[in-house]
Amino acid sequence: MSDDQGQDGNPPHKPGPPHGRPGRLLRLSDYEPVQMDRILGELRGYWEGLRHGRAIPDRADVEPRGIRRSLDYAFILERIAPGAARFRLAGRHLVDLMGMEVRGMPLCALLNTSSRGRLSDVLESVFRAPQIAELALGSPAGYGRPALVGRMLLLPLRSDLGDVTRALGGLVAEGEMGESPRRFDLVSDAEFPVIPGARVLEPSPSHPGFADAPQRWKGRPDQDAPPDDGSPAARRARFRVISNGKPGQPRPPRS
Repeated sequence: MSDDQGQDGNPPHKPGPPHGRPGRLLRLSDYEPVQMDRILGELRGYWEGLRHGRAIPDRADVEPRGIRRSLDYAFILERIAPGAARFRLAGRHLVDLMGMEVRGMPLCALLNTSSRGRLSDVLESVFRAPQIAELALGSPAGYGRPALVGRMLLLPLRSDLGDVTRALGGLVAEGEMGESPRRFDLVSDAEFPVIPGARVLEPSPSHPGFADAPQRWKGRPDQDAPPDDGSPAARRARFRVISNGKPGQPRPPRS
């Protein structure tokens, strides 16, 4: 039988892990499942509390300590063009999803290309109306990437200049993250007025290419265009002979 006592009568010291070796990595999500409703509800409630009788709160009113329980899932957007916005600040959850720092990246980088047009329409309606938007997201399973479901919340904010070019947002994804980056499809979206009972501005559909069809060339204003009936005579009538000689001067014979 082995001796359980040391020379001084105390139990022998059991050595811990070697110095410099990292310990076991613990994830909070393993012990506390992600609760979408709680996280997005806290962001929505915090935004409502910043209004103080105003329709839209200011960006300067947003403080990280006010949303400390949802801070990892929150972000701040800046509108940079119609239908386009970039991240000014982003929580750890978004960094883990993309596998990189997302500050300065466009919001559309989180979505697959097939969903970016609709995202642009929804995003522009948030800034123009302004109004609140909630998006349902899905990331299909792939090699090393289990399926994910997510929700995104967009809440408009006023900049220091007084225009609505900022937004407080939140993104929560549920499921095993797998290999990054993870991008989503826009499954559905819903818009809500900032003032109860107000009219909701429906996101306008995107137009591929140029929005307006090119107008047909009408020729010179002082010239009556020949009828375009598709006949050879009508096509020949549209051609003009240009000569370097003076008017009325006979053309030189061809050599």
